[in-house]
Amino acid sequence: MSEVEHPKHYNSHPSGVECITVTEHMGFNLGNAVKYIWRAGLKSEAPVTDLKKAVWYLQREIGRIEKGAA
Repeated sequence: MSEVEHPKHYNSHPSGVECITVTEHMGFNLGNAVKYIWRAGLKSEAPVTDLKKAVWYLQREIGRIEKGAA
């Protein structure tokens, strides 16, 4: 498979499971948050940046839910 379809960092998780197998069953914001947590430090050498991106998506999801509850 090509680097576009199946980059090495996509299944570098110790479980061997590919992130998309899990995240495709979630909404956009939650799926992206999990993706950044799952691959923190694997795609780049900046795990803190990856985790901050996950928090950003979680905050968006919280805002979306709170807006709908009003």
